[in-house]
Amino acid sequence: MTTQFPIIEIPLNAPEDDEEMGTKEKFWFTHPQFGRCLYKKARQNTGEDWSEKIAAELCHLLGIPHASYELAIFNGDRGIISPSFFPTKQNITEFDRLTPGNEILQEKVSGYPDSNEDLSQHTINNVFNAISSSQVNLPFNWTPPEGITTTPETFVSYLLLDAWIGNTDRHHENWAFMSLNGEIYLAPTYDHASCLGRELLDGKKSTKLQQNKSVTGYAQKCSSALYAEVRAKKPLKTFDAFCESQNLYPDAAKIWLTNLDKISSNDTVELFQRIPSDLISQTSIDFGQDILGFNRDRLLKLLNT
Repeated sequence: MTTQFPIIEIPLNAPEDDEEMGTKEKFWFTHPQFGRCLYKKARQNTGEDWSEKIAAELCHLLGIPHASYELAIFNGDRGIISPSFFPTKQNITEFDRLTPGNEILQEKVSGYPDSNEDLSQHTINNVFNAISSSQVNLPFNWTPPEGITTTPETFVSYLLLDAWIGNTDRHHENWAFMSLNGEIYLAPTYDHASCLGRELLDGKKSTKLQQNKSVTGYAQKCSSALYAEVRAKKPLKTFDAFCESQNLYPDAAKIWLTNLDKISSNDTVELFQRIPSDLISQTSIDFGQDILGFNRDRLLKLLNT
């Protein structure tokens, strides 16, 4: 029998500090096992908890540096917890912080907006140029696969993940640098709940599952928050964003695609089956599996290009 993922129950007196970044209800607290953690409440009927957990486990299978997530419950509300990127036993100073992509690009790209208007400057080239600095190290305490030596080559894996799971939320606050002890690191990938069709209700998913090519049509339409060029009217699709990164770093893309090739449908369905059944329906499992299977097949065709 498949062992289910645990659900961490958070005491009512646990909250210590609020987290301002993002839109969801969240707070920091100290967990006896995981240390300093961020709790994020999952909105009702959205699947934001199980999708975040599945995405993190898929990152692990791919060998991608990623935030860890655990299913949780606080005051009767479903959610997830994520341990801090910063080592808990280290003395964190006021200079040790997470700097999101929008702040990075405002320093490096002339005229980059300080609001969420006209985000077409959040382009593939601007992002890769920003993280290409020799001063930016690989993610802290992460061992890369053979052949991956730079931060841009690592970021290619983040876009592969997005294309595989249909993550539509790689906006300019969902990648970052991590400052620690005077050094700058690429932050692990995080915040992947907008994936696997989790936002659709079961009735809609069931209809799509019954219709020929309807799930694949959904997968093909998943948009990233990255643009091909400034003033483009629409962002790239997640698949196309990865293709753009493959054009820039073909050797790295091949390494990450080879890692994807090692992951089977049995591996992914086992992850879904480890989500407690009261958190996810069989319809959502079937829909998510179809998305992963379709996207995996079309991504692996790129190995021959």
